[in-house]
Parts: sequence; C-alpha cells; structure tokens
Amino acid sequence: MNTTAYNRPKQPEQVRRALLEAAVALAEEQGLGGITVQAVAERAGVTKGGLFHHFANKQALIDAVFDFMLEQMEETLDRLMAEDSGHGCFTRAYVVSTFECCDQALSGQALTISMVTDPALRRRWGKWIDDRLVRHADTDSDPRLRVVRLAADGYWFARVLHEGDHGSETPQVLQARLIAMTREA
Repeated sequence: MNTTAYNRPKQPEQVRRALLEAAVALAEEQGLGGITVQAVAERAGVTKGGLFHHFANKQALIDAVFDFMLEQMEETLDRLMAEDSGHGCFTRAYVVSTFECCDQALSGQALTISMVTDPALRRRWGKWIDDRLVRHADTDSDPRLRVVRLAADGYWFARVLHEGDHGSETPQVLQARLIAMTREA
C-alpha cells in the first residue's frame, strides 16, 4: 500500500491533475474499460477515498477526463490562433491541432473514439465544436472551411482505425495541403 498519500501535504489541484492524467494513460493503454476507480487511484498514487474526494463516481471521472482533453485542445487552438489571424484562422488551428493529436502518445484516442458509441460524449463534443464555430463565425463560416475541418477529422479517424496505413502522402504533406485549402477558401 502507498503510504505517501497519507503523509504528503494537501495539493488538491495537483492530485486532481494526477488523477486525470492517470485516467488518460489507462484509457490509452487499455481502452475505457481500463478506467477503474482502483486502477486510476493506484496509478495516481492516491487512495480511492482521495479519488472520490475529487470525483463522485467513475462517470464523473470520465466526464472530467473528457473536459480535461477539451481544455488541452482549447489551449492548443488558442496558442495556434495567437500566431495567426484572418480568414480561416480557426480552421488552420484545428487542422494543426488534429495532426498534432495524432502524433502524441497520449492523445486520448480511447475516449475520443468512444464518442462514436456514447451519445452523451457525442453531444458534449458537438456543443464544444459548435460553440467554437459560433465564436469564430467571422473568420470560419465559409462552407469550404467546413470541408477542410471534416477532412482533418477524417484523417484523425483513419489514423485511429488504420494505425500503419497513412496513404501515399506523408502527414506533413497532407496537413500542408489542407492548410493551403484554407487560404484558397
């Protein structure tokens, strides 16, 4: 048993983040079934009671992990958009962040792929993306930009489903092609 959990100073935000990161890691390694209260608590080095202090139940933990991933994507989009402006800037940031996500070891694929079968997660993703599209309507309402975003989604989905088969173009070439399309729209 890990006794350091009882002796360490209280750092609720660090503990909460450790729990979220542990849940993401377990989902990556084992799928959503790998996210158990016991496994997440052990991975984060806290007691189950410590986990329940932050999350009422497993579903609350999964919801928080999904929100955590959306916050990370939001930070990436904001960072990329700070370096860009004008017509299509949100779509360019979306394309780049989608391609970056495919290259990261802990990209949350198990949780995001679960949106296909989980109506609640699908609704949350839909609301999140719809809110961003409303926010960036001045620069990204062009239907051709929607096609580019859908192509980026398709690239991500294909990478998840076909780990070794990336087609004839490298990811860098495909990303550059999609970015070029945003400037032509």
